This record gives sequence, C-alpha cells and structure tokens, in this order.
Amino acid sequence: MRFAVKENLAQLFFSGAAVLSGAATLLILGFMILLSLPVLESGLLMNILTDPWSPGHGQFGILAMIVGTLYIAGLSLLIGFPISLGCSFFIQITSPHGPGKLLKKLVQFMTAIPTVIYGFVGVFLLVPVVRQVFSYGSGMSILTASLMLGILICPTMILFFSQSFARVPKNFLLAADALGGTPFQKLIYVIIPHAWPGLLTGLILGFGRAMGDTLIALMISGNSVMLPSSILDSARTLTAHIAMIIAADFDSIEFKTIFICGSVLYLLTSCGILAARILDRRQQG
Repeated sequence: MRFAVKENLAQLFFSGAAVLSGAATLLILGFMILLSLPVLESGLLMNILTDPWSPGHGQFGILAMIVGTLYIAGLSLLIGFPISLGCSFFIQITSPHGPGKLLKKLVQFMTAIPTVIYGFVGVFLLVPVVRQVFSYGSGMSILTASLMLGILICPTMILFFSQSFARVPKNFLLAADALGGTPFQKLIYVIIPHAWPGLLTGLILGFGRAMGDTLIALMISGNSVMLPSSILDSARTLTAHIAMIIAADFDSIEFKTIFICGSVLYLLTSCGILAARILDRRQQG
C-alpha cells in the first residue's frame, strides 16, 4: 500500500514537471510572438525575412543571418557525422570494454566543457591555421566556425549513436561474425540498417545544437551581414545577431527584429526536436 502511494506521488510529480516544461516552452514562444506584434502589424515581416541588413538605409532584413545559420550548422553536421559514427562504432562494437570505455568517458567529459573554451581554441589555434592554409580573408569564416561546431556537437551525436548501436540485437552481430563478416561489413549491412532511426535522431539533435550555439559563431564566424558565396566567407548566425543587436534602442525596429530572429530559430529547432522525438518513439516501438 505504501509503495503504491509513493509510486502515485512520483508519477504525479514527474507528470507535473513534464506539463510545466511544456507550458514554459509555449510561454516562451508566446512571449516572442507578443513582442514581435509591432513588426507583424506594420506589414514589414516579408521585408525583414528577405531584405539585406542595412539599418543606415532603413533595411532590417535577416535573410543573410538565416542563410549563415543554415550554412554553418549544415557544414558542421557534415564534419561531425563521420567522426561521431566512427567513435560510436569503436565504443560500442569494436572495443566496448577497453579503450572504447575510456573514449566514452572522454566524450562524456567533453559535454561538460563550456562553449567559450571551444571559442578560445578556435580564435587562437584554428583561425590562424585556416588563414594560413587558404590565404583568404581573416580566417574567421563559415569553415572555421563549422569545424569548431563540428567538434562541439560530436559528443552529443556519439552518445546518441552509441545508444542506437546498443539496441541492435546481439544475435545479428553474432551471425555476422559467424559468417566471417569484417567490422566494416557489420557496420554497413547489420548495424546501420537497424540503427538508422537513432542515427537520424542524433543528426537532428546535433543540427539543433549547432544551430542554437551563440558563442562559437559570435567569436569565429566573422559576423558579416552579407550573403556568403563560399565557405571561406564570413557570416553571421541568428543567435550571434541577437547577441549583437540586443543592446540597441528598445523602441527601434532594429531591436524588435531580434524577436523575429528568435521566433525563426525557435521554429526551426522545434521542428527538428519534434522529428527526433517521433523517430525515437518509432525505434523504441
């Protein structure tokens, strides 16, 4: 009887926490939409989404920031995915008890490193290397920010990929070993076909992590408000733009556009997280 009461209280507590978290998320969205109303009512929404950013000429478009965000987040995902896939295979399949266990501890430690540390490493080590290798610009570019963000999102993807690999039935792996399959063949023909929903979920979460980062993009992307034409050009992300414009006059259109930036970022991230949740539930089912 006492155990049943404790179980009911625990269930009530966690259900309340889930409802509170969902309500807080919706309230944040409502808050941003409410503060965006002056811009929405003025009919400038399409101009803000498509125009260039030039406050001196009365243009407050965030298109360059949207493109910069997608470029940097997408390229960082391309960089981080093969690294994360290889590390996950090593941790979970190749050497789960020896060096793989040590590598997993290192990856877990990396998740606790503050983002600003990655930014400092990028500024003092990565930027000079990119500038010297390509002899183009200051070295603060989409490529530089993507390389560092690729490293930043790797721990998230590695841990998620490892969980997905652990769900692959052991009988399938043993059957592959019995047939003389190489580790690479096991990965391609056994593990990925069964773990692909988890891999896709990890990719979505990694993309959202890269898209939502502020400090790395602010410190080493160059913060150019022009549309980039190559990965060696500077760019500004939505999060970096919000951080730089937030000190503007509260009543100006320039300041109010940051709520449009926040709403766009919120919607992009929410769509990715929702897709990840749906895929994860399907895989568990």
